[in-house]
Amino acid sequence: MAKQLFSIIESPRHPNFLALYTRLGIEEHCFNSMRKVIKQLKTLQPDYIVAEFFYGYGNNYAGVNISNLDVMLYSLQKYSSATKVIVLVDKSERQYVDKLNDIIPLHAVLVRPFSEALMNNTLTE
Repeated sequence: MAKQLFSIIESPRHPNFLALYTRLGIEEHCFNSMRKVIKQLKTLQPDYIVAEFFYGYGNNYAGVNISNLDVMLYSLQKYSSATKVIVLVDKSERQYVDKLNDIIPLHAVLVRPFSEALMNNTLTE
């Protein structure tokens, strides 16, 4: 059975690594909202999740959530704790990402600019 990967695409800057995933025998499922990802996690536990990190500078959560990924990571604890999470982040927000390890250990954090070779190494290590 092919490995499963969820790509959470919340911006036009999300990289398209479909050719790489295909070469590695990984089936990509694309989502444009966390709500849809969380719903899918209840029935399909992916091997990987690739998602961009956006720090919650002025969110409405009074500092409870760090970023756009928090709620999804809490859902992973419940539905798919073995999933490897790969976070894509801008250099300016890198300092905030490590706080997510308190929710669930991250597999990798890739800082822009990243290449197909870097993603390949991350998926095959």
